[in-house]
Amino acid sequence: MELLLAFSVTLLVAVLISELANRTVISTAFLFLAVGFVLGGGVLDLLPERAGDPLVEQLAELALFAVLFTDGMRVGLRELHQAWELPGRALLLGLPAVLVITALFAHWITGLPWAESFLVGAILSPTDPVFAAAIVGHREVPHRLRHLLNVESGLNDGLALPVVLVLIAVVGDDPVHATSIGLELILGVAVGIAIPWIIIRLEETRYFEASSQYAPLHAFALGLVLLSVTSLTHANAFLAAFAGGVTVATVSPAVKDAFHRFGELVAELFKLASILLFGALLSTQVVFQGVGWEAYAFAVLLIVVARPLSILLSLLGTDLDWREWAVAAWFGPKGFASLIYALLAFHAASAYAGRIFLVSAIAIGLSIVVHSSTDVLAVRWLRRHHVERGPEA
Repeated sequence: MELLLAFSVTLLVAVLISELANRTVISTAFLFLAVGFVLGGGVLDLLPERAGDPLVEQLAELALFAVLFTDGMRVGLRELHQAWELPGRALLLGLPAVLVITALFAHWITGLPWAESFLVGAILSPTDPVFAAAIVGHREVPHRLRHLLNVESGLNDGLALPVVLVLIAVVGDDPVHATSIGLELILGVAVGIAIPWIIIRLEETRYFEASSQYAPLHAFALGLVLLSVTSLTHANAFLAAFAGGVTVATVSPAVKDAFHRFGELVAELFKLASILLFGALLSTQVVFQGVGWEAYAFAVLLIVVARPLSILLSLLGTDLDWREWAVAAWFGPKGFASLIYALLAFHAASAYAGRIFLVSAIAIGLSIVVHSSTDVLAVRWLRRHHVERGPEA
């Protein structure tokens, strides 16, 4: 009940200051992180949850499923094909680059072994649009920059996920069964594609049609079916969620549009609850395990070197204005997906699991603070220098 009270009160405060947050450096995400940290075991100890508690694990898994499903629905394959160049470069070149650079920093600075370092790189490679909301949602920001950041952050969670899952198995003490892992991942993608495609095609017959009242629940029901089927078949639920979201957006834009507002609110609630818990876990880990300078140095280098360097390499030769490039390079916030991937790694059967979580948590926490408090400033900077010339393109 302590967790429910803390979440409900914080949510109420967040709602009341949300308009102010849209115009200033105040961030609702940072509010939940700060409240969780203060109420956690390292300060007031009013939230007794620990990273190994079943409640934390179950909430994290449900939240990740919801977020991957809505992320996959951000763009269908048709829209992606029409404006693929910049997001494609960021995903296919930038994502591997930031993973490798982050892994090198993790190994050299924190002393983690190579496999664990690459796991940290995979955990921290996705970006999150929630902590750069003013950038992707503001019409005065150039369309191509908004499209780049929105598509990249929507798809990189799902692209990084298989790497995270494989590396968690590699660093664990249990024997790695490559065949079973591969089948679980492939089955997850297959289930995620097949079930939405079949159900949406059924609706196109003359026997089925969703009313306007129930239309927002169409994709929600699809998501619940996917979650249930994956739990029964042992398919990977997270890949099924992401593949399912992409399939819905591709096969039926109408279902995607009907679900959009409702789905975003559901995913946002899960995210905020998880950030609150993450703050409490971070509080406990920082106080009782202690954090050396290495973890903070690594977090700073991740934000000011790894992301900017990877974006520079991936976007060389494009016609982006240098200010647009600077904003794209800065806004590589590590957010919700990284948070949940870090929790998954914490449960890995590895002697370094706690260290992996702590190093990742410091980087995610710092990213939430600096990125969610500078997005409005970046929009003002772009507006002041008139980056966008003429109509959006």
